[in-house]
Amino acid sequence: MSRGEPRPASIAVHRGEEDSVSAITDGIREVLNSSTKLAVDSATLGDDDNLYQQGLTSHAVVNVLMGLEDRFDVELPDALLRRDTFESINSLRAALASCGVTDDADGAA
Repeated sequence: MSRGEPRPASIAVHRGEEDSVSAITDGIREVLNSSTKLAVDSATLGDDDNLYQQGLTSHAVVNVLMGLEDRFDVELPDALLRRDTFESINSLRAALASCGVTDDADGAA
């Protein structure tokens, strides 16, 4: 998906709507499931559960980073490439929000 193309409906999100948090969280969980070998399915994790305690490794962080950037058509800035960014689903959601992922589905920032 290139920048400017509409996001698939499964990740189309709108600022200020409850469904946007759910869509972002669902997208993060899908990336975690496809990019990592956590001890449990990400669907069973709480949003604040520590991903490192569930088996997230430094190698898997790179895969999660690339998966999130592809999935949400963003590039996380170097300032966010820290251990705490990848610690939980909530911290990942906050990082994505800081990159404008909460904007509407047309990809406008």
